[in-house]
Amino acid sequence: MSLKLTHNIFLYKTFCLIVILLITNLSYGQATTYGQFWNEIQFSRTLNEKWSAELDLGSSYSSTATSSDIFQSNIQKSFRGWGHYYLSPRWKLSTFVAYYDNKDVPEIGQFKSPEWRFALQGIYYFHKTGYTLSTRMRMELRHMRNGEDDYENVLRYRQQIKYIKPINSKILREGVVYAIASDELYFKSGTKVTGLSFFDRNKLNVGAGYLFTDDIQVELTYANEYLPRDEQNQIVNAASLTITFNNLFKNIEKKLSHLHNNPKAED
Repeated sequence: MSLKLTHNIFLYKTFCLIVILLITNLSYGQATTYGQFWNEIQFSRTLNEKWSAELDLGSSYSSTATSSDIFQSNIQKSFRGWGHYYLSPRWKLSTFVAYYDNKDVPEIGQFKSPEWRFALQGIYYFHKTGYTLSTRMRMELRHMRNGEDDYENVLRYRQQIKYIKPINSKILREGVVYAIASDELYFKSGTKVTGLSFFDRNKLNVGAGYLFTDDIQVELTYANEYLPRDEQNQIVNAASLTITFNNLFKNIEKKLSHLHNNPKAED
C-alpha cells in the first residue's frame, strides 16, 4: 500500500470519527454551560538543529453558576517546561513537566486541586502546498489532589487533528494571517478527582493567527469543549489567546549587540 494511500485512509477515518463525535455532542442531554477565557504566553528557544526548549505561562478565567461573566473567577494558573526533538521534517517528539494551580475548576468540582503533569508527545505533519495538516498524540500522567485531600494519578490520552491555512500567502512568514481549525479527543482512567468515565472530553477549536515577525505571533480562537461527567455533563465555550515568542532573548541580545557596534543606527 502506498504512503499516499495510507495518508488518505488515515485522514478519512479521522474525519469520520470527528463527525460522529460532533453529532454525539449535539445530542447530549441536560448540561451545565460555562463561559471561559484562556490565555497563554509561550517562550521557545532553538538549541541546535534537532533540539529546542519552551516555557509556557498560562491563566484561565471562568463564569460561575451565579454569574455569566467569563472573568468572574480565576480558576487556574500554570507553568510548563518543554523539550522538543525534531526527528525528521514530518516528526516532532516532545516531553514536558508542568504545574497547574487549579483553584476553582468546574471540571473537577470547583475545589482547590494542585496538579503536577508529565507528558510524552508526538506530532506528525502532512505538509501540503498552501496548508499544513498535522496529527498529535499525547500521553499524560496527572498527579492531582482530590476533594478528600488525597493525591491520585490520572492517565490521559489525547488525539488531535489540526489544520492551518495561510490567508494572504502560501507559506507562514512575517505579516501573514492564517486560519486554524482543530479537534481533539481525550480518554482517561477513572478516578475520584476527574470522574469514572473513560471518555474525558472533545475539544473543537477554530480561529486565526497573525505573525508580526517570523519569531512573534498571536492566535485568537474559539474553543468548544464537551465534558461528560458523573453528576452532570458540562459544556465550555471559551475565548483563547496565545502569544508566542521564538528566541526572544537571543534576538534582543543580537539587536543590542548591533546597536553597540553601530552607534549611528540609534539615530
